[in-house]
Amino acid sequence: MTATRAAESPITVRLRLSARRADRGDTAVASVSHVLLVIWSIVVIVPFLWVFLSSFKTTKEILSSPFSLPAHWQFDNYVHAWTDAGIGRFFLNTVIVVGFALVIVMLLGAMCAYVLARFEFPGNRVIYYAMLAGLTFPVFLAIVPLFFILRNSGLLNTLPGLILTYVAFALPFTVFFLYSFFKSLPEDVYEAALIDGAGDWRAFFQVMLPMARPGLASVAIFNFLGLWNQFLLPVALNTDQSRYVLTQGMASFASQAGYAVDFGALFAGVVMTVVPVLVVYVIFQRTLEGSVSSGTFR
Repeated sequence: MTATRAAESPITVRLRLSARRADRGDTAVASVSHVLLVIWSIVVIVPFLWVFLSSFKTTKEILSSPFSLPAHWQFDNYVHAWTDAGIGRFFLNTVIVVGFALVIVMLLGAMCAYVLARFEFPGNRVIYYAMLAGLTFPVFLAIVPLFFILRNSGLLNTLPGLILTYVAFALPFTVFFLYSFFKSLPEDVYEAALIDGAGDWRAFFQVMLPMARPGLASVAIFNFLGLWNQFLLPVALNTDQSRYVLTQGMASFASQAGYAVDFGALFAGVVMTVVPVLVVYVIFQRTLEGSVSSGTFR
């Protein structure tokens, strides 16, 4: 063994030492990464777990012993939040607004991204860069123009007006995200569809759109999360309390009674607001990770 090592060239020794140092470096990076992930998981999970447990307590119990388990599980908090506090109505308004806005923006965004990615025509790049510019434009700068546009159109304080605003808000990101997916699709498949007698519309909906399904799933999830949690636009453009969305309803519920607020029902409303987002993410997590990975290596 000693003779073998003595016979090794200096280059071989240096390579072996470099490999060992690289292994130690990778181990150190992995260890630090895992420690940071554990800390981040604790920071995220512990507050939500506390809110979940508090949603089954009375207000007096929350204020007197905030970190203890519920002495009696108050399921009535959810009933009170859903009915008396109006969370049910706010939830329905949010589902309507986000649902319609998501369908419209996905359809328009996919069509726009497909045309910009697959066809050359005068103004193609201008439209694409205008979409990119929309991503850099701060939303709060558009609040005043949007207010007057919706008021003059008779859509202020209405759910259709909020739906159109959400569509305009999410469209640039949708086009930007889907552009690379449609750009990377093989041209041979499109030409084969045309040879088989398919028109442009049929080729898009039956051939090209299904091939971009990973990108569609990813951008749909991102849009859902962004629109579900949107607060600034509805606050400025939807002041009718009967048409509040969840973010507005929760803010109103939390501030309507000061110290007399029912904290148990408030935390129950928070749980009902967050759970749909968690469910959507858990269900589509693998689709999201796979689509982002496939888009990275295109």
